[in-house]
Amino acid sequence: MSDDSSAPARVASRVQGTVRIVGAGLLGSSVGHALRARGVDVVLADASPAQLRLAVDYGAGRLPAADDRPALVVVAVPPDVIADVIQRELADHPEAVVTDVASVKLEPLRELRRRGADLTRYIGSHPLAGRERGGAISARADIFVGRPWVVCRDEETSAADLAVVEALALDLGATPIEMSPEEHDRAVALVSHVPQIVASLLAGRFVEAPDESLRLAGQGVRDTTRIAASAPELWTQILGANAAPVVDVLDRLADDLSAVSAALREPDAAGSRRAVADAIRRGNDGVDRLPGKHGQNRRFESVVVMVDDTPGQLGRLFGELGELEVNVEDLRLEHSPGAQFGLAEISVVPGAVRRAVDGLQARGWKIASTND
Repeated sequence: MSDDSSAPARVASRVQGTVRIVGAGLLGSSVGHALRARGVDVVLADASPAQLRLAVDYGAGRLPAADDRPALVVVAVPPDVIADVIQRELADHPEAVVTDVASVKLEPLRELRRRGADLTRYIGSHPLAGRERGGAISARADIFVGRPWVVCRDEETSAADLAVVEALALDLGATPIEMSPEEHDRAVALVSHVPQIVASLLAGRFVEAPDESLRLAGQGVRDTTRIAASAPELWTQILGANAAPVVDVLDRLADDLSAVSAALREPDAAGSRRAVADAIRRGNDGVDRLPGKHGQNRRFESVVVMVDDTPGQLGRLFGELGELEVNVEDLRLEHSPGAQFGLAEISVVPGAVRRAVDGLQARGWKIASTND
């Protein structure tokens, strides 16, 4: 008999029974991978046979069988068919709790109520996770780790059914947060949907820009427009389903933009510089309110290190920071156009800045800047 003692121990799952996942794209397949890593029996279904086979081939789950009796159904389909699929799954699996991972919660719920669907076993949810690339081929088991997972309960939700959905979130490494559908949709309009529009509109200005201008692009503009690579078809559905909260944020943002534009048309006029400074300062205050690493409101300082564009340099940098007992809280890389080096912006706790700078310089590293 072979000795398997060296194999990693499988972590027990909170979710019990078979889980059926409808929609084998990025989120659905990622849920499948994460649950299978915990030994859960995962059944996949998808309207596209090719997408389904691909997800199965990648190991996100198995094909359905006639005798499947899922305890939990996770619906991960586009917003324009979400109500249809939830209603069907509730009817086809009368013993299962049904949840979904759609990024809009109120409109599907209203539609299901208009149809008279029995929603006692339905609990809407939404993991705040994703990638710019979609499909089963981009799925990852760790995509939900450390991310918020909103769970929308109502007066019909039983404690036992709520526990099933929260167990799902916990098994995937996410943090369950209870919100009403209205609260959820207002929140994602501000922190997800409007940022997508802003990024797309800004990136759209690049289409007709001279090549010489785009060669000057640094990490700031790349950070600001990163999500502009998202799929137009999906976002048309998301924004249409959450139109009212999005419009509310956009209108207020348009007022802010108009105020800054008016100030810059006459930058020497009385009050113009203050108006611009106040806008920038308000942005500082807003950034300070964003949760940091592990959801903490803990601020970090940055150290920018020049790194030669040769193999092994980042590994050496991390190794020497470890020797200095400096923990890297976050990292951003920026390549310098036309130069054989890059800039590594390392976030550390304020008390470690001087130790990092002095120690790295003593080891021959060039420090481009710090913000301590």
